[in-house]
Amino acid sequence: MAENGETRSKTAHRTKSQMSRHWQEYGKKHKPKNRSRKRARRLMEKQGKVRKHDGKEVDHKDGNAKNNKRSNLRIMSRSANRRKG
Repeated sequence: MAENGETRSKTAHRTKSQMSRHWQEYGKKHKPKNRSRKRARRLMEKQGKVRKHDGKEVDHKDGNAKNNKRSNLRIMSRSANRRKG
């Protein structure tokens, strides 16, 4: 139902405020599992070590994806990184 006089579009089944609340709750439950890995990749992109679609991957030397210290990161080819694991 619409709240506080809000109206829905003909195709929507929720109002904007209902969707806002829904995504706030959804975000708490469903965090991406690869967030740390993406953060490492962005760090290396900022440093100019890798570019998008270059076939390189950021490897975590100790195997812990949450350890994004510069000393723990290195660049590897995709095939070498997959062989390592």
